[in-house]
Amino acid sequence: MTTKNVLITGGASGIGYGIAEKLAQSGFFVIIADVNKAAAQAAADKLSGQGFSANAVGVDVCNADDVAALPDILADTPVDVLINNAGIQHVAKLEDFPAHKWQQLINVMLVGPALLTQAFLPHMRAQNFGRIINVGSIHSVIASPFKSAYVAAKHGLLGFAKTVALETGDCDVTINTLCPAYVKTPLVEQQIKAQALENKISEADVINKIMLEPMPKKAFIDVNELADTALFLLSNSARNITGQTLILDGGWTCR
Repeated sequence: MTTKNVLITGGASGIGYGIAEKLAQSGFFVIIADVNKAAAQAAADKLSGQGFSANAVGVDVCNADDVAALPDILADTPVDVLINNAGIQHVAKLEDFPAHKWQQLINVMLVGPALLTQAFLPHMRAQNFGRIINVGSIHSVIASPFKSAYVAAKHGLLGFAKTVALETGDCDVTINTLCPAYVKTPLVEQQIKAQALENKISEADVINKIMLEPMPKKAFIDVNELADTALFLLSNSARNITGQTLILDGGWTCR
């Protein structure tokens, strides 16, 4: 594939960095975007140190002005591929869920992807090429207790992707959503601790009796599985895959 510029939000660690590393290894120019500019720069420097092409940009995906300014900031490396990966979590019963946290989760994981897509879509349309990948979750298609905001945001991504797919049917732009079951990242490690406290059980029981229990494969999803799936979606062979939900769940939703 001809070299393309890829912007990955929340790319400084976890799933975002894993996808960034895979795409950099595959010849893409990677732009690590993160609310923590220092962390983004460190991640970009790590990739550059391995001989790959990368840079960094700091952005708060909830800030419409920050996001709208990105195309001008990145004028020398216009974004051809957008990966909406930034995410946060908060676990609590709805009646105990702080209103500001509920709003924050929706802003980061639903409003943010909409703002970013809005910012970069004109360039994609003008050049008649663009790929948008949302990193959703198994919780885009099922629910779990104590995660009302997260589930709502991740479900919303699917409707958002379908709508944008309809609006971009006249050009070579696609948008799809990756929906993995649990991936062992720092975010999930935090969830394990929080669920242990909420349910008054051990962290081992959270893993085996809550997280992996519904999965016939009984294994966390590997970041490389997501990265390879994203790489396929960027290929020409996937040009007619759009508005779709790609579920990597070890058989969870077969039940």
